[in-house]
Amino acid sequence: NADVPPKTWDEFLSACDKLKSKDIAPVGGGIQDGYWGEWYFGHALAQNVDNAGEVIDLFTGERDFRDPKYHEHWVRLEDLKKAGFLNSEMSSTELYPGIDMIVAGKVGAGLSIGARMPADSKQTNGRIGTMVMPTYGKGKLAGMPILDAQGLGISADSKNPEDAAAFLEYLQSPERLKVFHEKTGWIPSNTTFDVSVIDDESVRSMWQNWGLSPNIPYLSNLVPGQFYDQALLPTAQQVVSGKMTGAEAGDLAAKVAKEWRDFNPDMVGNYRKWAADLAG
Repeated sequence: NADVPPKTWDEFLSACDKLKSKDIAPVGGGIQDGYWGEWYFGHALAQNVDNAGEVIDLFTGERDFRDPKYHEHWVRLEDLKKAGFLNSEMSSTELYPGIDMIVAGKVGAGLSIGARMPADSKQTNGRIGTMVMPTYGKGKLAGMPILDAQGLGISADSKNPEDAAAFLEYLQSPERLKVFHEKTGWIPSNTTFDVSVIDDESVRSMWQNWGLSPNIPYLSNLVPGQFYDQALLPTAQQVVSGKMTGAEAGDLAAKVAKEWRDFNPDMVGNYRKWAADLAG
């Protein structure tokens, strides 16, 4: 029920059972290009951490992916695979075509982004909803909505920073925000945006619950590039294909994190400073 989505993992598994009994793939999408694994990591690792700084510790060596709570998200993915809850074509489908399968009603639920919500809601006549990832972990970030926004900035080398700032302020004026929404259907990442102009109840509810309520950062943004390519993407791909267990994914993640530390001692120092800032 999109109006009353499951909040706990047990409720989620029960919903998956019901969907499977009706020959509907309960959850999934497409992971052929790997990016579904990035989105999953960003949502699921949050279940067992108290702050973003704790995630940085996994790369600097203060914490270890081999600790069960730091690879439990991959174990949960393995459980979904073993239960037959993932769509059968997930490994041969890329990220966005996989989301299209949810919109088409071929997959019950999956990972998506807010920018798609207006068009997807319109295509389904409002028969699509949003939910925070059901909770299984005990971290302080579990059950919290994730907000990740794209934006414009001013270069430190700008010759006219005052003019650039004035332009950015102009883009954030109520009139420009309204026009931006009218032309694109997207929601400006500005808490002063007048939500009353959003006609779609599903879209308005999403912005109120994600953008205007307490939220957490997208944790996948914190990973080093080497870890992203050699661990973050392939772990989920291998678990979904049944070629790797969740615990083995934790082993690979720990191995790649150590290799990154060994080859980038200067970056480790910067990451430790970053962790202290994010833990505050």
